Amino acid sequence: MRTRLLPLLIVLMAAVLLALGFPLAVSVAAAQQQSVVIDRIDDTARFAALAQFVTEPIGSNDERRRVLQSELEMYDSVYGIRAGVFYRDDTAMAKAPADWRLPFVGAGREAFREALLGRRSHDPPQVWPWQRGRVVVASPVVRDGDVVAVVVLDSPTGEMRTHTLRGWLLIAAGEVVAMLVAVGAAIRLTGWVLLPVQTLDAATHDIASGRMRSRVVASGGPPELRRLARSFNEMADNVEEVLEQQRAFVADASHQLRNPLAALLLRIELLALELPEGNEEIASVRTEGKRLGQVLDDLLDLALAEHAAADLQLTDIGALTAERVASWRPFAEENGVRLTADGASAVTAWADPIALSSALDAVIDNACKFTPAGEEVRVTVAAGRDTVTVAVADRGPGLTDEELERIGDRFWRSAQHQNVQGSGLGLSISHALLAAGGGSLSYAPHEPHGLRVTVAVPRNGPSD
Repeated sequence: MRTRLLPLLIVLMAAVLLALGFPLAVSVAAAQQQSVVIDRIDDTARFAALAQFVTEPIGSNDERRRVLQSELEMYDSVYGIRAGVFYRDDTAMAKAPADWRLPFVGAGREAFREALLGRRSHDPPQVWPWQRGRVVVASPVVRDGDVVAVVVLDSPTGEMRTHTLRGWLLIAAGEVVAMLVAVGAAIRLTGWVLLPVQTLDAATHDIASGRMRSRVVASGGPPELRRLARSFNEMADNVEEVLEQQRAFVADASHQLRNPLAALLLRIELLALELPEGNEEIASVRTEGKRLGQVLDDLLDLALAEHAAADLQLTDIGALTAERVASWRPFAEENGVRLTADGASAVTAWADPIALSSALDAVIDNACKFTPAGEEVRVTVAAGRDTVTVAVADRGPGLTDEELERIGDRFWRSAQHQNVQGSGLGLSISHALLAAGGGSLSYAPHEPHGLRVTVAVPRNGPSD
């Protein structure tokens, strides 16, 4: 969620900064050019005042014309700006440099024509830093109410464009700093907003993994998310209470039914003494009674397994597996099944030894019961980066894809295995015991036929 929310905030803030930066950059460029234009207009006004008193025709020895020419030449030499005073017919009253002529087209001609109408240039086209344009400003020379000449200044824009570019660089630096600050604020804001969501996600994962006592600390984030955290805690409390009631009911029912069942089996035995030896009905009743007793015992074990906390220890999984394989080998040989073990002989992981032993017993027992005589059951220990796995692969008939989805459900048994002794709770108990310590059970087909059950336990302990 952070990877979706954070880019959205960054894009929005970047759009805001750009929306502010572009008008500011345009304003800086316009202000620089406006300053230049105002300065040039002041200069044209001064030259127009000098030219206003030049009345002698061109070529005459007029002191005022010489003063004007001297001022224009000095202006050009100091500032590098072409300057001239031109009569209405484009002839020059005075100009500098001497070879400069008023252009026939372009900004200079437009400014000249505007000044002939008695108006000063005030808004020449904008020159941007990447352009090599020039700024042309013209002012009329008025004598007795008539425009007799025009002062034209043709200025280079290199310095102006440099100042504009420097201002743009300052704006860009400010935008970068503002963007970095905004990104930092967005990261903090996103973390503040999503902290309750992350805590809620972790608590949900813990509860889904069987750690029902996990709760959310509603101490940070927006008020809505804090309220959601409190609601989640209330929901988790209610769910835990309901599950606790269910466990207590199953445990109490299993415990309370064992005494009546034991009394019933005793009466059946007494009744069997009065019937002929080998009565089939009595044998069937005995079998069902024992099966019911096994179901009650398994229900009690399941209730205790779901309620008890795991006693995690750093355990040698290879040695524990070898011990369980050795214990089950006589049973396998009695059924004509070869029970073998391979893989890592010494690898450690965090597990409850009793819970892991019970799970391995249930898995190996099933594999030996469902494997035909003459086939093999192989137990393999493997060490991964985060987990240690014990895979029990048999050569039995296996299960269909639909049956693989249901295996491990309480009281579920495959239709083809209904005649095999058992209650259908062994794998459920094993799953509950392993889940309490962070372990898991998984099922997959074993080629060419059979079932592969994998027991996984974590290599990282609670302290890690």
